[in-house]
Amino acid sequence: MPEERAGETAGMRRLRRRIDDLDRRIVELLNERTRLGLEVGSAKAEAGRRAVRDGDREREVLLRVAAANEGPLPQAELLAIYRRLIAATRRLQGAARRRGGSGDKLAE
Repeated sequence: MPEERAGETAGMRRLRRRIDDLDRRIVELLNERTRLGLEVGSAKAEAGRRAVRDGDREREVLLRVAAANEGPLPQAELLAIYRRLIAATRRLQGAARRRGGSGDKLAE
């Protein structure tokens, strides 16, 4: 349990606990998304697709995410997060290909 901070009210502690809970859920969802991305990478390799990067698909994802954003997170910040997420998944897909596997171990 985190220690109490000087000047922190009960309301602030409640809000921070909610943020902590959301952070745990976000991490779980990010890892689930990454595992699915690794499965997509394996499927691409099995289908004989040589390129790891699929620019059209990445643009579709970014457009869908941008359309879903109702704020208050600024669009540019959200898209930067997703670009990093996509790039990390792509790197893991490439590493899995080089190892000749699905990448499951890389995602753990």
